[in-house]
Amino acid sequence: MKDMQTKRSKQKRKSIMSDAELARLGGGDVGYIKPLTIELARELFPDLSEELPESGELFLLGAADGTPIALTDTRQAALKHAQEGEINISSVH
Repeated sequence: MKDMQTKRSKQKRKSIMSDAELARLGGGDVGYIKPLTIELARELFPDLSEELPESGELFLLGAADGTPIALTDTRQAALKHAQEGEINISSVH
């Protein structure tokens, strides 16, 4: 019985889209805003490390494929940048 459940579970997780197809979804019109700690921002953007504040939180505006578009100090600034770039923000869970 357990083997059948495992098999069904694996079948349900089978991808409908490839990673490349998923990345193209939205055609550059869809993005997300993600809060980042300063530490994570330093790891992701080592070239900006010296310019980042010592503490607080930053917000990453990213394209649907994960490409960074903007790094801001407020969620409102990230939203404004998305609006100016005509990027529709999608909820990420």
